[in-house]
Amino acid sequence: MHVTSEQRLDNGVLARKFTLGETPGTLWTPESAAPAPLILMAHNNGLPKAEPRLVARARHSAAQGYAVATIDAPGCGDRPRPAADEQARADLRRAMQAGEPVDDIFESFIGPLVEKAVPEWRATLDALLALPEIGGPVGYSGWTAVGTRLAVTEPRITAAGFFAGGYVPRAQREEARQVTIPLLFLLQWDDEGNPRRRALDLFDAFGTKEKTLHANLGGHTGTPWFEVEDGNRFFDRHLK
Repeated sequence: MHVTSEQRLDNGVLARKFTLGETPGTLWTPESAAPAPLILMAHNNGLPKAEPRLVARARHSAAQGYAVATIDAPGCGDRPRPAADEQARADLRRAMQAGEPVDDIFESFIGPLVEKAVPEWRATLDALLALPEIGGPVGYSGWTAVGTRLAVTEPRITAAGFFAGGYVPRAQREEARQVTIPLLFLLQWDDEGNPRRRALDLFDAFGTKEKTLHANLGGHTGTPWFEVEDGNRFFDRHLK
């Protein structure tokens, strides 16, 4: 892991940008002498690590005593996007404007994105847990598709908070039955891009016996801020 810049924020949190091979990321750590538990934070469908909503969540969690890390998924944020992905996203915009079915288009680029992103998250986790200021346990917050695969394949993750707004490929919907860690699932009831019934069916499919659904009125980006605070209380129960 190569740190490319660092900044001490007003609340004592240290923000560091880093690269790990071709993967760029950001790590926020609290002002504390003790090793901190870690939260991996991924934005839905590979939005960039610098997206303001993600940064606000990360800084808040770090101020509450967590190390928080995020990376750009392949083809997202600071990473070049393959021509095939550009075409798929153009096809998606066209289909949505025309009111046509979009699931197969989502599958064509979200499925492969999950397959590429998960090994990078696991390599990032290896590097982060080698730092003396990070001691675990490890939680995950954000993109459901990547989080589902990580929850199934990565035994070091002990609790997860998922956002229902991103498309979840069919493979991860099947894997949901293998998820056994404590889970908090956030659903925007009026999310125009996420069929409510599909999200509820996914929640039902998760195999864990400790799962909680929080549903709020509003569209895709309307998740209330108090859910960030509730998310920290969820991680307090399982990571501290």
